Amino acid sequence: MTYTLFLILIMIVAFLLILIIMVQNPKGGGLSSSFGGGGTQSLGGVQNTTNFLDKSTWTLSIVLLVLILLSNFVAPKVNAIDTSSEIENTIENREVQDAPALPAATTTLKDSAQ
Repeated sequence: MTYTLFLILIMIVAFLLILIIMVQNPKGGGLSSSFGGGGTQSLGGVQNTTNFLDKSTWTLSIVLLVLILLSNFVAPKVNAIDTSSEIENTIENREVQDAPALPAATTTLKDSAQ
């Protein structure tokens, strides 16, 4: 459920980011002029609108990055294989099979004194 919520939020933020980028006014006019560029001056001037669009682009892109990183932690773990235990088992089995048989130590106290 949490992962689905993150996916929905990521889709919404990505859509908003696309809209904000498309509305921005590049040097050639852009889509913002076709949405009534003259009306933006009544909102506080073109400079304030540009600042708002610039800040919202940065904010949405940071939010998108954070959501993507957080969704990685809540993602369901499907078919997770613990390879480290397989490797450790293989190494332990080889060590047991390849270990040379040590001769039995039959030294006595008398042998060590000589």
